[in-house]
Amino acid sequence: MKRQVATHSQHFLRNPRLIAELIGHSNIRRGDLVIDIGAGSGAITAVLARRCRQVLAYENEPGILNKLQQNMRRHKNVKVIAQDFLLAKLPDEPYKVFANIPFHLSADIIRKLTNNDETHTPQAIYLIVQKQFAQKLVPSDRHFTSQLGAQLAPWWQTRIRRPLRRTDFTPPPAVDTVLLELKPRSEPLLSTLERDEYQSFVAKCYASQKAFAAVPRAKASINPERKPSELTPEEWVRLYSMS
Repeated sequence: MKRQVATHSQHFLRNPRLIAELIGHSNIRRGDLVIDIGAGSGAITAVLARRCRQVLAYENEPGILNKLQQNMRRHKNVKVIAQDFLLAKLPDEPYKVFANIPFHLSADIIRKLTNNDETHTPQAIYLIVQKQFAQKLVPSDRHFTSQLGAQLAPWWQTRIRRPLRRTDFTPPPAVDTVLLELKPRSEPLLSTLERDEYQSFVAKCYASQKAFAAVPRAKASINPERKPSELTPEEWVRLYSMS
């Protein structure tokens, strides 16, 4: 999954101290199982190995996989998995995620991690992603919410934990980046049994102005002038429940 060229949206963190600081912004603890997605040469994996019980490091690019395996030999609690993470089976035991992922796979990776039964749902997710992508996942009246953000909101709370500088990476990205946190809501707004139907409802509303106009916004006390990207999680749930 990792590639060392910018055309594949791959940018590696340079400083182990910065990585340790970023992990310090997470809730990762000594007894945790943690997944590193697209581990590259193992810069994040090595720091995680000193902070938690076990690390599953996913990497399937042949050009860098051998280096990762060599670098991780001294870490007995690291398991290198030569597989595309998007095709992998998620752990049956509790786990967390901390990774610097390829930017172009951000949405796919988040969908895989969040659209699961409770057995395979991570306890917390920390991903380094593009700032603009992250902002659209965090419901706010200061900017629009993406379709994915609206689809996640009944079950997940999202926030930006820390901004990063472009010079923190090699090669430096052409966009601003942040550390994004996703944690399951302690009290979900909907049952997970309704997730597929709810997410299909949201997708239709984003895809078709006509479909969105047909939902009973006035009945749900929502201004009909507002767009799908301007609704709060609670408003989406009200609309879905009335549809």
